[in-house]
Amino acid sequence: MADPRIEKLADLLVNYSIAAKPGQNIAVQGSTLAEPLIQAVYASLLRAGANPTVLAVVPGIEELSYRHASDEQLQHISPVFRLIMETYDGLISLMGSANTKELSNVPPEKMALRQRAAGEITRIFMKRFSSKEVRWVGTLFPTNAAAQDAEMGLGEFEDFVYGACLPDLDDPIGYWKRFSAWQERLVAWLRGKKEVHVIGPDTDLRLSIEGRPFVNCDGKANMPDGEVFTSPVEGSVEGHVRYTYPAVFRGREVTNVRLRLEKGRVVEASADKGEDFLLQTLDVDEGARVPGEFAIGTNSGITRFMRNTLFDEKIAGTFHMALGASIPESGGTNVSAVHWDMVCDLRQGGEIRVDGELLHKDGAFVKGIL
Repeated sequence: MADPRIEKLADLLVNYSIAAKPGQNIAVQGSTLAEPLIQAVYASLLRAGANPTVLAVVPGIEELSYRHASDEQLQHISPVFRLIMETYDGLISLMGSANTKELSNVPPEKMALRQRAAGEITRIFMKRFSSKEVRWVGTLFPTNAAAQDAEMGLGEFEDFVYGACLPDLDDPIGYWKRFSAWQERLVAWLRGKKEVHVIGPDTDLRLSIEGRPFVNCDGKANMPDGEVFTSPVEGSVEGHVRYTYPAVFRGREVTNVRLRLEKGRVVEASADKGEDFLLQTLDVDEGARVPGEFAIGTNSGITRFMRNTLFDEKIAGTFHMALGASIPESGGTNVSAVHWDMVCDLRQGGEIRVDGELLHKDGAFVKGIL
């Protein structure tokens, strides 16, 4: 018997997140493990009058690519992928892995080679996304591999994922509209502010946000969602940070990441596990050592670390700072093939001050702010 939550999620992605319109060209990209959700999204797009194209990925293909491809092949950009990124009206990414560790032993320099080659397409897509020329949303289809990462059984994990995406099963679109209105009050409070100061265990960061808008992340680009983000003014980030949770990127896990920043660049970086991968990723290009995003997590329904950035960066009581590419809609100008979100928990002894005023303490917003 099909899980009815799959149909509800598909409807939410199509009719709320990307708001598909008749005649639009929409790509649906996902692992064949997500077949039930791919089918549900495809049918929902047809009902909306859109023209869906399915890009199904067989598990293990990426591992085979890194194992057998030459350097030239790793740098090849598929003309089909380029066409979609440059011309389509929407993209729905359905993540779901059979083995989240399949790339653990890929040499970092090979990953860096592919990241650099994809940089141009990434920049084009982000520019189109920021100008609202294209809509994009990503979500996770529950698999055993992801459940194991989260240290849950598959049934428990399915409940967790669908519960985060569909907190109001009877009216999912209405819920995210109400959440959007709540979060917009935080965005409004931050508007016009100039400096953020974050203090936490082994963390003391200052960054300028002058002239930079915060963006209300309300389920239009990620599902689940729950964050407000901006781009720090380039050259402004100063201080040090120790990230509470493992930093996961391209299937690799780096633990206890510690960074020191001067004049808006990482000048020292270390980790207990995966340090070589961390350092090589920071050297992918000139922009990889620059923080391109600062964000505060607001989703109180995501209560635990899952080793999945889509969920972990939304945990209420955390902040994250991404190294690499800025997202243009928040005013940033940093360019990189890298965008690596790293999450820090502030629920035990952390605080965020904005222009000297306390906004967030021990993981909660100060009363009266919202």
